[in-house]
Amino acid sequence: MTQVTSNRAPRSQETSRGTSSPWLARLLWLVAAAMVALAVFLIVQRVTAATNSLSGNLPEVPELPANSGEATLPPLEESLPPDFITRAANPHTIVVSQPRENAITYEVQKGDSIFGIAKKFNLKPESVLWANYDTLNDDPHMIEVGLKLIIPPTDGVYYKWKEGDTIEAVAASFRVKPEDILLWPGNKLDITNPVIEPGQYIMIPGGRREFRTWVVPSIPRGPAGVNKSILGPGACDTGQGGAYGSGTFIWPTPQHVLSGNDYWDGHLAIDIAAGIGDPIYAADSGVVVYAGWISGGYGNMVMIDHGNGYQTLYAHLSAIRVGCGASVRQGQVIGLAGSTGRSTGPHLHFEVRYMGGFVNPWYVLP
Repeated sequence: MTQVTSNRAPRSQETSRGTSSPWLARLLWLVAAAMVALAVFLIVQRVTAATNSLSGNLPEVPELPANSGEATLPPLEESLPPDFITRAANPHTIVVSQPRENAITYEVQKGDSIFGIAKKFNLKPESVLWANYDTLNDDPHMIEVGLKLIIPPTDGVYYKWKEGDTIEAVAASFRVKPEDILLWPGNKLDITNPVIEPGQYIMIPGGRREFRTWVVPSIPRGPAGVNKSILGPGACDTGQGGAYGSGTFIWPTPQHVLSGNDYWDGHLAIDIAAGIGDPIYAADSGVVVYAGWISGGYGNMVMIDHGNGYQTLYAHLSAIRVGCGASVRQGQVIGLAGSTGRSTGPHLHFEVRYMGGFVNPWYVLP
């Protein structure tokens, strides 16, 4: 017999290979299907949770009442989610005020001063004084209750145009540039052809001029032959000697606060708060060189020469407790506070002078 060689595997081996391959494929398909199902399940769970969370934060829609054509909506605050930010209504709305371009009129009230009025309108006192030259003549003591003052719109000179004036000349007179006058909105000038009629008021912003200062002259101590007809009834010949000052000062009033005008170019003194009848003290020792009524709006006044170059002045007194020529010591009562002369309320007008010149009292008071 002829022997035949075959390459086929034994039947048992072939059967084993043929049966294992289909089962492996099925197993892989089952695993894949399970993973897909798990993924779908997780997605559905997440969407459901988000929907429930959103629906939990929204208010329930109110049911419409029977036979009603309108639905009542819940208040806005209740309809918003808890984490929704709203803006609260603010009843105190700030309205930005526009700068004033025109002058206004102000009626002087009790207790007013040029310094206080200027502060009320955010102006410098000289601006108010300059705007009212026809009324006050550069004297801040001339105000009185009921007097109507012009309040300029800004600091500077509120000027009444005169016949023959030119913008260039007026600008130079008040130390500004012509364009400062031309470009001020309240003047309403045509910059290409500015026409200003005599009698018309023009604002000169930033303008300045010299003051006409009204003060009581310094009165020397000693036998100077003082003439009462010139100075007033409170003057006298003080003679030789008398008390001398220490060069240091105390407050002349029980109160140590300002009430009215401060020290500035148009008011070479300070107005100290005082009630009618409050004691007024000598700020330092010296000789009284004037004690009585005096013109110029000061009312009842006392002046003390301290013998060392210093003099002090006390005005608007309701009563005087010393006589001219008397020596006084520091802290002695020389009078009572009041509102005599040109004054809108009780206070002490207090001046300090040195060698004939004026000293800011704030520099020497403790």
